[in-house]
Amino acid sequence: MAPRLSGRTAVAACALALALTGGAVAIGGSGGQPSAPAAVAPAAPLPGLGTGGLDEGVRALQARLRSQPRDFAGWAALGTAYVEQARTQGDPSRYAEADRALARSLKLRRDDNDAALAGRAALAAARHDFQGALRESRRALAVNPYGERALSTRIDALVELGRYAEAEHAADEADARRPGVPVLTRFSYVRELRGDVAGARRALERALAGATAPGDVAYVATSLGQLAWRQGDTGTALRQCGRALRADPGYVAALECRARARAGRGDTAGAVRDLRDVVARYPLPGPLVALGELYEARGERASAREQYALVSAWTGLARANGVDVDLDTALAAADHGDRAAALRAARAEWDRRHTVHTADALAWALHVNGRDGEALRYARIATRTGFREASFFYHRGVVARGAERREWLGRAVRLNPGFSPVGAVEARRLLRGAS
Repeated sequence: MAPRLSGRTAVAACALALALTGGAVAIGGSGGQPSAPAAVAPAAPLPGLGTGGLDEGVRALQARLRSQPRDFAGWAALGTAYVEQARTQGDPSRYAEADRALARSLKLRRDDNDAALAGRAALAAARHDFQGALRESRRALAVNPYGERALSTRIDALVELGRYAEAEHAADEADARRPGVPVLTRFSYVRELRGDVAGARRALERALAGATAPGDVAYVATSLGQLAWRQGDTGTALRQCGRALRADPGYVAALECRARARAGRGDTAGAVRDLRDVVARYPLPGPLVALGELYEARGERASAREQYALVSAWTGLARANGVDVDLDTALAAADHGDRAAALRAARAEWDRRHTVHTADALAWALHVNGRDGEALRYARIATRTGFREASFFYHRGVVARGAERREWLGRAVRLNPGFSPVGAVEARRLLRGAS
């Protein structure tokens, strides 16, 4: 059963629904959305958007297409921009707008339209249709082997399908063809997934050295901050997040990263302030759960429940707009919602793709449903690539027994002592009992 909404939370959920559905931009209309930050995972500059912000560029493209409706390149740019708006503003209702714009571009120019094909690949990836994203990115690259957006999306799709060796090859190939921020940040993440933290850091530092636009500086510095935080280096994480926010004071990913680093240092009040700012603008599942757990750690259970209920509101709206949200559902519901639903969602996601993240989600969903024997198999899969993620280590430690339990709980707290305001405390408690 889904969590029941209190009166105040129901009002917040309605506001969320209005934010996600009422601001969809149509040709000839106005969005009413705040200016977008840099892309959460930027792929490439969007042709036709000029030098202004994303929303400003969308309005300019809309005006151009009203006077030149047969501009296939303009429709491709607009469709891809809608994808970026949906991703950066937490607004899945824009995916339908993107779909229509990209279809119109392809109707006007079926052949040699790699921009529209790359846009369709980005749209599929944003909806978590990674098989579709891989297919469309390959079609785009058959037309233009040097297309930065298609090269980037192909890496994303392979990563999200758990095909890490192929993703590494694709990243090497993309780096040889189109080195730059979009490719280097993905190159870095593939290295990190394989356990090469030093290689991941070098790639990001190389990207940062070549970044000039404030949005690129903010994105890469935040990525360095996130990498540092996952290794438990909160000092570096805070410095890099500060650098990102100097480049772009409204960059939400940097605020979220700073919040996690502050929480890891024990600055709960500062972390709560940052996360409140994040979810007020972009109420996505990750920061909503993080804020809820901070409230929970402070004993503010009613406030925590409100955040978890908003996750359910977001996933419902995302699903209605064609987004596969099984992984989001599994991760949030396992600890903060319907445990049976979490297991169903995790199994469905595992059937589609075998990644370390889906393995971890399935392991944890099995655990909360009292099935640790099955869970251990998936927890071991989640930790076998070398990816250094303390929450994965913690989950393996919880479902294991004996020496294996002590080993993995110990790894979690040594790697990142503040990996979770709730989980880190529980890991230490279990370690005391296991010693």
